[in-house]
Amino acid sequence: MIKKSIIILVLLLNCYLPLLAQGDLMVFPKRLVFDGIQSRVQNVNLSNTGKDTTTYRLSFNQIQMDEDGKFNMIEEPEENQNFASPYLRYFPRTITLAPDESQIVKIQLIKTSELKEGEYRSHLYFRGVPKIKLLENKVITTDTLQPKDIDIQITPIYGISIVNIITIGAPTTTVSFSNLALLPSHVLSMDINRTGNQSTYGELHVNHISPEGVSRNVGLIKGFAVYTPGNLRRTKIKLNTISSVDYSKGKLQVVYSTPNQETIYAEAFLNLADNQEYSLETGIDNNK
Repeated sequence: MIKKSIIILVLLLNCYLPLLAQGDLMVFPKRLVFDGIQSRVQNVNLSNTGKDTTTYRLSFNQIQMDEDGKFNMIEEPEENQNFASPYLRYFPRTITLAPDESQIVKIQLIKTSELKEGEYRSHLYFRGVPKIKLLENKVITTDTLQPKDIDIQITPIYGISIVNIITIGAPTTTVSFSNLALLPSHVLSMDINRTGNQSTYGELHVNHISPEGVSRNVGLIKGFAVYTPGNLRRTKIKLNTISSVDYSKGKLQVVYSTPNQETIYAEAFLNLADNQEYSLETGIDNNK
């Protein structure tokens, strides 16, 4: 019998959970932002929640976000995109964790004199190293081999990637909504438009406001980002079905903000009676 091992790579990129978990690895925090060069060292905590000792190898990935929010691996930066990895050092580079063991990874900002105004972004990738099992040597007669004699072993390799961002200088970013539309089955579609020198990251809140002025939250997306150099991200939100909410009346309020709504990026309204939108565009004082 021939045994073939197939390794499947599972990559989790910056999901909205405050603490990332994939396989038996937990990572906190899920993103690092160096705002200027005053703070030059940050920590990431890794924990092995599984039952086996596991080794993880660290490296940087370079990622481009398309207009639908999909991540694509790239080798060279796009126009107006800067990689952060040349200006960051991490240690250790390989970590072995026993069950229930934790360790801190230090991320250090370097070459600060070479940093020019703007944003720099790379994604720190924690990749599980698969254990290799030795198989017994067997003599195989190829002319008697049948398809049923092939055994495929699938070994998943779990990985987590967290964004590392360096920002230099004052932000010039502005955000606005466009093309708001309520589709069948209570699905709200929209475009988020970003201009300026920094990415945005936070939460999308959707509230229904009745003709009587009663507001109820009907939709939420956490961990929503529009990364430079992209200027447009399209998305859809399935709104909650609530007996007291009539989606044919009143209006929908859409708010894009930093986490916990500390800073409002943009706000827009959709009149449900005529499906007409109007919006408010804001500048950004702090988008961390």
